Amino acid sequence: MSELLKVDSICAYNEWAGVDTQHPLAGFIDFSTVEPLTNTRKIYGFYAIFLKDLKCGELRYGRQYYDYQDGTLLFVAPGQVFGAEDDGLKHKPTGYLLMFHPDLIRNTSLSRIMREYTFFSYAINEALHLKKEERQVIMDCFNKIDYELKHPVDKYSKALIVDSIKTLLDYCTRFYDRQFITHENVNHDILIKLEQLLDNYFEKGIAKQKGLPNVQYCADKLNMSANYLSDMLRKETGSTALRYIHEKVIELAKTELVATDKTISEISYQLGFQYSQHFTRLFKREVGSTPGEYRLQCSK
Repeated sequence: MSELLKVDSICAYNEWAGVDTQHPLAGFIDFSTVEPLTNTRKIYGFYAIFLKDLKCGELRYGRQYYDYQDGTLLFVAPGQVFGAEDDGLKHKPTGYLLMFHPDLIRNTSLSRIMREYTFFSYAINEALHLKKEERQVIMDCFNKIDYELKHPVDKYSKALIVDSIKTLLDYCTRFYDRQFITHENVNHDILIKLEQLLDNYFEKGIAKQKGLPNVQYCADKLNMSANYLSDMLRKETGSTALRYIHEKVIELAKTELVATDKTISEISYQLGFQYSQHFTRLFKREVGSTPGEYRLQCSK
């Protein structure tokens, strides 16, 4: 495995790519203007959005490989590792890259909502695949940002760049919503697998050993990122992944309370709670009554 190249700044990336830096906190590269480069896996210190038009090898993102498709947007957040393995050759890069450093958006309205753009934490195989007209919208946003980066800096520059980045991210959110809908059959299969995963988790007594299943556990078993799983479930069911798990736990608890004579502590332990009071607190929040009150109501 090749060594990681640390690119903490826009300038560091531009230096690697052999292009001029127009702004210390933001950058846009049209790779058709860049000379052939050696593949390098990098750890990023800024946000990066790649638009890839042509297949040119396997990219590695974290530990997984991905052969990207035409018209695909890839999102990288600070601290993430992304890039292709060095094969000893130089390759002509294609597509476009938008970069912006967290310091650019610090103390702006965008910084306060960046966590809502959860696709920056999606796995590489959950990239955004664009339709032709969607690609044009993305390119329009890229071109506006590129224009501002080339324009002499004035009092409007930062606000216009940040506003354009937010507009781009909002379009990406809309296009991801469309992708979730067009992947409806795939999502349905994931829901079935998730239901089976949770059933097995409780039926086989894994909850007693490892505690309540969390979102990351389920996502890992389904080979997807936790954010993608939660966003997909929100689109399909209206619930986040965590709430979906909690709803499953509550339904199982209701059955045990009505159909068995087990104590509240026994049921809470069976479902993976370390302390019965945590079970009682969750049950009351979701149902509106304590487990004991619910059992009593159902016995009347």
